[in-house]
Amino acid sequence: MIQAVLFDLDGTLLNRDASVVSFIDDQYERMHGSLGHIPKDVYAERFIELDRRGYVWKDRVYAQLIQEFDIEQTTVELLLEDYLAHFRFHCHPFDGLQAMLESLKQQGVKLGIISNGKGKFQMDNIKALGIEKWFDVILISESENLRKPDPRIFERAMASLNALPSHSLFVGDHPTTDVEAAKNAGMIGVWKKDAGWNEAAADYAIDELDEVNRIVQELNA
Repeated sequence: MIQAVLFDLDGTLLNRDASVVSFIDDQYERMHGSLGHIPKDVYAERFIELDRRGYVWKDRVYAQLIQEFDIEQTTVELLLEDYLAHFRFHCHPFDGLQAMLESLKQQGVKLGIISNGKGKFQMDNIKALGIEKWFDVILISESENLRKPDPRIFERAMASLNALPSHSLFVGDHPTTDVEAAKNAGMIGVWKKDAGWNEAAADYAIDELDEVNRIVQELNA
């Protein structure tokens, strides 16, 4: 029987690509006095390129943007502060997120999140998605002083849930830090397919979140 299902956040529950596009558009308009000399599409494209799907922290992204586009009327610190304060207002879930979580809970499955990132920032995004209430454990790397793919962060979540890794799923979009790392920790690895990677050595691969329910039902049959 499946005892627990744990998830990555960005690119798995949170549609980060859509969220970033929405945020950049809003930030550009609000800070037009500083950024308006750059065509919006050029600024957005370069931001997304430098951001590398969230794997580069925004202080480095903004420093590079300021240098490349000769931005003079603001600073890295102000842009980063604005990002931290406003990104949560642009959090877009993947389709079917809340229905999936509700269904899993009705089946008696324990739920968790393991996310690399800044503690308060990631928690703000989880709350913005309106999903915090469904989770029995939420571990964020900055708060735990551990990062995926370190198996200890998965083990910590399993201990908190009192669940066996072999009876637990981990769902994530990154082939290495999510799928491979979870399997190394003894869990069942589910890859949420992502255009950034061609394949993952997963036990299961899904396109949509509602497929997680199907996997749990099949394994519990």
